[in-house]
Amino acid sequence: MKQILSILAIMLLGSCVVKQKGNDGISGKDGGKSQKIKISAQDVKTSMEYLASDELQGRATGSKGIEKAAVFIENFFKENNIKSYFETYRDTFNVGELVGYNVVGVIEGNDPNLKNEFIILGGHYDHIGKGKEVNGDGIANGANDDASGTITAMELGRYFSKSKTNKRSILITLYDAEELGLKGSSHLAKRLKDEDLNVYAMLNFEMVGVPRSSDKSMAYISGYDRSNFAPILNKYADEEIIGFFPKAKDFQLFFRSDNFPFYKAFNIPAQAISTFDFTNFDYYHHVDDEADKMDYEHMANFINKMIVALEGMMNASTKEVILNDE
Repeated sequence: MKQILSILAIMLLGSCVVKQKGNDGISGKDGGKSQKIKISAQDVKTSMEYLASDELQGRATGSKGIEKAAVFIENFFKENNIKSYFETYRDTFNVGELVGYNVVGVIEGNDPNLKNEFIILGGHYDHIGKGKEVNGDGIANGANDDASGTITAMELGRYFSKSKTNKRSILITLYDAEELGLKGSSHLAKRLKDEDLNVYAMLNFEMVGVPRSSDKSMAYISGYDRSNFAPILNKYADEEIIGFFPKAKDFQLFFRSDNFPFYKAFNIPAQAISTFDFTNFDYYHHVDDEADKMDYEHMANFINKMIVALEGMMNASTKEVILNDE
């Protein structure tokens, strides 16, 4: 009896070890779809409550508020071992008399060959500063637009910096002066093109702080038909997380966000992903675009699903994401 119990104990212990491996990302279904780190709603909320706070005064380009935002992002990169791509984290440019700063970090890929190809992930961290006053509040804090996208890119960077599961290299790029006409992303795209950086694809996260209705895909991608980006991401996510938004073309969304300069410069799949569809949030460029109106469970869920999708795409042995013939 004692021998039988010992055998059962060994079998149970072995079973627990296998299950634990699946939970921590060492192994799991489909050979690697278990995450090493889960992004929590609190992780997202902590960053949002600073970036969209009154202290930052709406993060207008050239303001003291956006300088504080840039320092916050730089410190986040340092704390999470995301290295600076340039000599410093900042890519400096001018808009007239204003000085703007993109903040750029890099996570080197772990494959000796594929690490020479780059995936660019980004969002814009500037906003409009002031808006039409409502109940004594004139600060346009820009929680959804686009602290949400900025934080998404930051958290993706934190994940891959810690998990070290990316074969291709990743640039985490946070743009200034989007609200002034895509000035920051245009400057950075040109600079990277002049360096002849080998860019595979670019994804921009634009307004992902609120969920869509349950009968719609979690998110949509601008310029859906311009590439096969959406179906490739959905393949690795094992579900449709990125769908088609019919009005995206009517609103010219592909041309209006920070993906477009990279598409122009590199002629690569470069698109924006959003969960804001003009029906699910009333405060676009409004002083009530506040941190307390964001859905943090939604944001964490979206980021965690994107991790699985991106990990599959960026680790594929061949370049699966391609431009479609137009």
